[in-house]
Amino acid sequence: MSLLSSFPGECDAKSRYPKEGTYRSPLSTRYASDEMLYNWSDLKKFSTWRKLWVILAKNEMALGQDIKQSQLDDMSANIFNIDFSLAAEEEKKVRHDVMAHVHTFGHCCPTAAPVIHLGATSCFVGDNTDLIVIRDGFQILLPKLARCIDRLSKFALENKDLPVLGFTHLQPAQLTTLGKRATLWVQDLLFDERNMSRAVADLRFRGVKGTTGTQASFLQLFNNDHEKVKELDKLVTKDAGFEKTYGVTGQTYSRRIDVDVVNAVAGLGASAHKICTDIRLLANMKELEEPFEKSQIGSSAMAYKRNPMRSERVCSLSRHLTTLTTNAYATASTQWLERTLDDSANRRITLSEAFLTADAILQTLQNIFEGLVPYPQIIKRRIGYELPFMATENIIMAICKKGGDRQVDPFFT
Repeated sequence: MSLLSSFPGECDAKSRYPKEGTYRSPLSTRYASDEMLYNWSDLKKFSTWRKLWVILAKNEMALGQDIKQSQLDDMSANIFNIDFSLAAEEEKKVRHDVMAHVHTFGHCCPTAAPVIHLGATSCFVGDNTDLIVIRDGFQILLPKLARCIDRLSKFALENKDLPVLGFTHLQPAQLTTLGKRATLWVQDLLFDERNMSRAVADLRFRGVKGTTGTQASFLQLFNNDHEKVKELDKLVTKDAGFEKTYGVTGQTYSRRIDVDVVNAVAGLGASAHKICTDIRLLANMKELEEPFEKSQIGSSAMAYKRNPMRSERVCSLSRHLTTLTTNAYATASTQWLERTLDDSANRRITLSEAFLTADAILQTLQNIFEGLVPYPQIIKRRIGYELPFMATENIIMAICKKGGDRQVDPFFT
């Protein structure tokens, strides 16, 4: 028996620390913000389902369905009164998450139970809620990205006249400025802002459609009155905060949309990794340093170390973020006909982790950009060491101006 298993108290510790004794994602315990964690939480998800059921019933009533205002009031009063334990028990019995929550909602507002989910399919709440959460996720990310761009732009302006040695192939090249180098980083983040803004602007609502993307169930509900069904779709979409719906869907909205979403978010991972790799390289040269707190410890053994741990964290998270695109592509490409359920478990992980990881990256980037410290004397010393070699380019041009031929002159060979 290993010595590791001989220490007493593990069973007691599990009962005393139930949260700590269960695996939790580091994205939720260490990295992502509270607002992004709430956006992808069960409370946000299932309360949004209930809001959509209220919106659907309200507009069905407005268009002539036999639904009473008292039923709508009962539903509205219980949006956040969610018995998660009952929902879990119901799902064990029926093996269907949406119907489990239909039953749970009906349990707390029994007068409204007959009209909850009327005419709808599971994806009415499932997919429409995903689109709402994705939209809200972008609205959390974009201001944080804008702050990062702002902070880094200020750093670029402050250092626009500080000469530094440029590197190509990670070998000394010609002079640039620290501010100019920072503009390369800013430009990549501006590309990410463009792509995220475009992605959220392109989002539409799945809307009021049935099991295979047709509106047959709602046509039956409204006695084949096409105009009422079209109006229902329009009203529900507007109440959910969208201007347009996807013109056609299967049971789900096309998972190709998720590809666009994850690509837009994951692009930030590429930009952030490049920026923080540059910072790490410059930290090694002692030319630039990320913030280092007074009480921060660089190493448990080497007291002199000032490790760029924030930049290292960003690189680590960025690698995870960029790999998530593979899941989005694979899921979109393997959906059969109108829909298969093998998208579900993958999307639960991929979409949430993309936004949570991007959120964590942006929070750390802002902290880095607000505390970057250049060391001009070390930069000057490095330039001085390389200056004689850099002068050769000017010498070559001067000789050529005097009639020399750089292709044959022995000086150049």
